[in-house]
Amino acid sequence: MFSYLRERFTSHLRERGRRRARLVSKDGRCNIEFGNVERSRFVFLIDIWTTILDLRWRYKMTIFISAFLGSWFLFGLLWYVVAYIHKDLPEFNPSINHTPCVENINGLTSAFLFSLETQVTIGYGFRCVTEQCATAIFLLIFQSILGVIINSFMCGAILAKISRSKNRAKTITFSKNAVISKRGGKLCLLIRVANLRKSLLIGSHIYGKLLKTTITPEGETIILDQVNIEFVVDAGNENLFFISPLTIYHVIDKNSPFFHMAAETLLQQDFELVVFLDGTVEATSATCQVRTSYIPEEVLWGYRFAPIVSKTKEGKYRVDFQNFSKTVAVETPHCAFCLYNEKEAKAKEKKGYDNPGFVLSEVSETSDTKM
Repeated sequence: MFSYLRERFTSHLRERGRRRARLVSKDGRCNIEFGNVERSRFVFLIDIWTTILDLRWRYKMTIFISAFLGSWFLFGLLWYVVAYIHKDLPEFNPSINHTPCVENINGLTSAFLFSLETQVTIGYGFRCVTEQCATAIFLLIFQSILGVIINSFMCGAILAKISRSKNRAKTITFSKNAVISKRGGKLCLLIRVANLRKSLLIGSHIYGKLLKTTITPEGETIILDQVNIEFVVDAGNENLFFISPLTIYHVIDKNSPFFHMAAETLLQQDFELVVFLDGTVEATSATCQVRTSYIPEEVLWGYRFAPIVSKTKEGKYRVDFQNFSKTVAVETPHCAFCLYNEKEAKAKEKKGYDNPGFVLSEVSETSDTKM
């Protein structure tokens, strides 16, 4: 039992370390940290709108609540100061003919309630500003304008956060693994992607980046060197009709970075394949990008995806997402180099070729026969 738990714990640590090594997680988040930034963090306040939108919900709601409570309490203090200076509070024993700046403010609590009623335009009618002092009128106007600005900004930020195209990206899913097998007589790397909504992504485009460590001829080590990976679909990789799951593939030819990899050496490679899908949301016309990544352990050599689209008796097309990431083992060359050599050998057998070392010598025939 102890050995089993130790093995599970070791595998968990190994898996955790591998996840930390990713630049892009499976759900598309970028795992990168900026250190020793020379510029001050106050520069983010210049673009406060983007900063607020990028915050997580718990921080956004904290700012939302703090902004309203802070403004209510701040103006509550100001209303209390106005009442205190004008001697409207009960401890000053105002006369019967005394007209206060704000009626029925008896302390800090009532000043806070009046501030809340003013900013959110509740207006219970019990407390109100009189025409006695201009300071109260000016403070009322200033709080009303500032309250409208705070309401517009915070409500707009929450609405923009809810309607961001990033949320639409969550209904686009990629297969858990990528597979390598033959397709159309070529060795290809295949990935399956599906749209979980019936609304389309307009003008969709799929491409990939292979991230790896490269050493230049000059001896420079480039970490996270990016290599373009072209993905295609049989119908073309531009303006996809993305209503049903699609299988995108990358042809492993002599220009592909996967050309010199083999089934035996794949797990020994150090790379990360990041796949991107760009498109325009049909409902909002906002641009959307979905991304995921695959490490060598998630690339299966010698497999293909199981079919998931079928036709019902009623004539409708049915997509079975239970088999979305299911793979089936198929016969596959263990390297792209071997597949191309095999093709060249077969082509030469069919075509034939001249042997320059072959010399035809004629033999003279004689009719003499010795007895």
